[in-house]
Amino acid sequence: MKRILSLDGGGIRGVFSLEILLRIEALLREHYQAPNLILADHFDFVAGTSTGAIIATGLSWGMTVGEILEFYVRHAATMFQHVPWYRPVRRFLVSRYEAKPLSDLLRCTLSEDGKGEVPALLDSKRLKTLLLVVMRNHTTGSAWPVTNNPLARYNDPTLPDCNLKIPLWKLVRASAAAPVYFDPEEITLGGQRHVFVDGAITPYNNPALIAALTAILPCYRLAWETGPDKIRLISVGTVRVSLAAAKKKARNMWVGYNAARIPAALIQGIALEQDYLCRCLGHCLYGEELDSEIGDLEGAALPGRNWFSYVRYDRSYLGKEAEELFRKTPQLAMLDAVHAVPLLREVGRAYAQEHVRIEHLI
Repeated sequence: MKRILSLDGGGIRGVFSLEILLRIEALLREHYQAPNLILADHFDFVAGTSTGAIIATGLSWGMTVGEILEFYVRHAATMFQHVPWYRPVRRFLVSRYEAKPLSDLLRCTLSEDGKGEVPALLDSKRLKTLLLVVMRNHTTGSAWPVTNNPLARYNDPTLPDCNLKIPLWKLVRASAAAPVYFDPEEITLGGQRHVFVDGAITPYNNPALIAALTAILPCYRLAWETGPDKIRLISVGTVRVSLAAAKKKARNMWVGYNAARIPAALIQGIALEQDYLCRCLGHCLYGEELDSEIGDLEGAALPGRNWFSYVRYDRSYLGKEAEELFRKTPQLAMLDAVHAVPLLREVGRAYAQEHVRIEHLI
């Protein structure tokens, strides 16, 4: 069986995902009686968007989940370092945070020498799995799900703009370049400059479906054999918090109100649709209820062939639960809620203990 691990975007809420991954890693170590097992030993293909791209690349690089979690906890404040007060125009009209601290951390971590002087490229032999990183190319106006698959069309080494020769840290930084939060990332390919922003503003903030299609469709040149017993897709979210405004009146939904909320609502809605499609095209083994009408779609949702078996781990807060969560941490829905790390870890740990099972993974 081939195994795919997919990791959603969500900024600092990636800490929630990491607590789930800690549980997955522990269960696999126990099952295989391999205390040093890493997730790159179990999964053949790891995909991620934004914060999910950081985690996915770390896992493919051979890091333990604990090492990546320590990276987040230790460097959270550094990654979200405000643009200085004496640059007010840039701070309020361009981006809230400096891109350099995150770039420096990624450059050092994803380097062949461990010092950042010899940057690892996308074709680095240190990557232990197939890897997919999702970005949006503003220059071409298109989503860029980029992999290290040597057979992929744009990974041909004879091409002047071969994707395999892009520094890995740049791809990850580009995937996490959330508009308003961080500056875009520029990458030169074949002499042409491209401007990239966060993959969350493509249809693939939840990259589970594009990862599965990359493995299956002939155009991507992997062409894995399909079937619930042939491919297992594990998708991990970053907490879904209701954006409902039950007490809001229509006349109060002015331009500023909508500008702050519509992008998040669209990203969340599209990510939910990707989950929905995976449950329909695959055989869903586990996932929380999507809504009160369709339920969780566990089992074969559509008649005919299922392309893969599918598990979705995520925690939704709706109604009164969402109100209580926002009361504790009002900014939790924001990508930069660094002060919410302890709460995210607590929620993730409790969720993982209750829901993650070894039979979902093997």
